[in-house]
Amino acid sequence: MELNFDKLMLDVQLLCKQVGAWQLEEQKNFDKSKIEIKGLNDLVSYVDKSSELQLVNGLKNIFPLAGFITEENTLNNIKEYNWIIDPLDGTTNYLHGMPNYAISVALSKRDEIILGVVYKANGNECYSAFKNNGAFLNKTKLSVSGTAKISAALIGTGFPINNFTKINEYLKTLAYFMQNTHGIRRIGAASLDLCFLAEGKLDAFFEYNLNAWDVAAGSIIVKEAGGNIFDFNGGCNWLFGKEIIASNNYLSKEILSVIKNNFSL
Repeated sequence: MELNFDKLMLDVQLLCKQVGAWQLEEQKNFDKSKIEIKGLNDLVSYVDKSSELQLVNGLKNIFPLAGFITEENTLNNIKEYNWIIDPLDGTTNYLHGMPNYAISVALSKRDEIILGVVYKANGNECYSAFKNNGAFLNKTKLSVSGTAKISAALIGTGFPINNFTKINEYLKTLAYFMQNTHGIRRIGAASLDLCFLAEGKLDAFFEYNLNAWDVAAGSIIVKEAGGNIFDFNGGCNWLFGKEIIASNNYLSKEILSVIKNNFSL
């Protein structure tokens, strides 16, 4: 099947912007009593659920043959092509009035991500990429940083929120990066971490216990910006393997070595 990626991209961007505008309006007067608890430190609200429903309905019209992998379980029916959706990455940020949250929509063919859009409504920043076409922030082409030494790198990460089985290994890794880099940043939305890496603001990113919808769209944006994506073993099981490393080309081996050493892989 030949896909018209240019049209797909425009349609997905427009849909994300429409849903993002609605999220911004809802945030102005959000009632915190409407917050639900999915699990330990795992929050959800009607904004997540309604956003996902709007995205699913819109994407059905854009590409009716595709299946869905969704965070809030609006629709999950896996096919050859699949939309992978996080309707509100950074829910906790959103619910507390923090600006770092985004809509993340990716299209996969089998297990390969071929298109991704991450829309940060707060700031009207639309990150996007499709296979072999480069990565963009709005209309500006993106490229990962040229930082060649870990001592000059800024590292992104995400804190464990409910899976603490690897907390000691994680803290050892943090300690190393604290002492050997320019610093560590925790944004609170993995899709934005990956986009900031693609933009050259971060030089590397790592996190464990992530889901496919957290990383799918951001991963192709990183790759099309010239970066690398792999799991904690240096392999390709990062989409469904719940662990990811992303970096520019210069730092990949050293970042992987640090994580493999501290996680005893």
